[in-house]
Amino acid sequence: MQLERTLILVINPRAVYTRVAIYENYNILFLKDIQHPDQELGRFSHISEQLEYRKKKILAELENNNLCMDCIKAVVGRGGLVKPVKSGIYKISKALIRDLKSSEYGEDFVDLGGLLANEIASELKSEVKAFIVDPVTVDEFTEFARFTGHPEFERKSIFHTLNQKAIARRHAKALMREYSDMKLIVVHLGSGISVSAHDRGHVVDSNQVLDGDGPFSPERTGSLPIGDVVRYCFNSGKTETEVINMLMHGGGLKAYLGTYSALEVDARVNHDDPEAIKVFGAMAYQVCKEIGSMYAVMESEIDGIIITGGIANSRWFVNEIIKRVEKMGPVHVYPGVRELDSMAQRALEALRDEVEVLEYK
Repeated sequence: MQLERTLILVINPRAVYTRVAIYENYNILFLKDIQHPDQELGRFSHISEQLEYRKKKILAELENNNLCMDCIKAVVGRGGLVKPVKSGIYKISKALIRDLKSSEYGEDFVDLGGLLANEIASELKSEVKAFIVDPVTVDEFTEFARFTGHPEFERKSIFHTLNQKAIARRHAKALMREYSDMKLIVVHLGSGISVSAHDRGHVVDSNQVLDGDGPFSPERTGSLPIGDVVRYCFNSGKTETEVINMLMHGGGLKAYLGTYSALEVDARVNHDDPEAIKVFGAMAYQVCKEIGSMYAVMESEIDGIIITGGIANSRWFVNEIIKRVEKMGPVHVYPGVRELDSMAQRALEALRDEVEVLEYK
């Protein structure tokens, strides 16, 4: 008698594509980046309005590839901007859907992960479970980490939780150690850059990667002189939405060099483009400053520095970081991301009752 297969559908929405994968146990069977041209996305005013459009694209892609839809037992989406939560896997609830749709805690493409997982799970059949894993608002900050310089403002925990924790656990396993016993600084180099202090399994501090804290990145400005920002807001004639869009999507490499692509900038650096060398070098310099901050948070005692994310594929950029921080501790480079693997693994563990499935209220 043939056993019924258990497949897991993983969904990671990005700005101009949706990455989908099918896993059987720990093995990936299918991977596709479904592209969304500007002319198609341009008709939507808000990210949440893209839900039905992206859902239809995903379902069509799965059907066109003759995948066993009845074999899918769980759909897991990238965790979005929700209220501060503990690390783990969450069953998608009405409260979670409400908060993702309302954009009360911010708006980003990752918000579509949970929404798409919920919609597609219900399209397949009633017993298919829908989850999110380690949303970007996982909050393990210490009391000091929350302070700014005025009680009207509080530092928030928003960083690349999913990939950072996945890579940190992978690194600990490679050393035959427990993540919960290590002190690590983890650097995620992507469209946004987050640098975080992992103290024995808890991220006790990090730059707020979403809309203006820490190093600049391919599309984000990072920290800016606050007085100049205030004057710009009052004198530029721009709306709140326009200013926030500039901070989140019109800064960094895009503003300085006219491209979001770190790969393109890396190529220009390797062809001795002086402007690219200067800007890419400055971005690496700011990453090093943030690592230094987290080194102080960890009281100058760490087991290592982990560098991960897409830009970690740039040997030039990584070397610019290593030469400034290697005396703090051993530096380990894990190019790319492990978000899909981590989501699939957690969902499989949830189906097997090997981990607690948390409730979002």
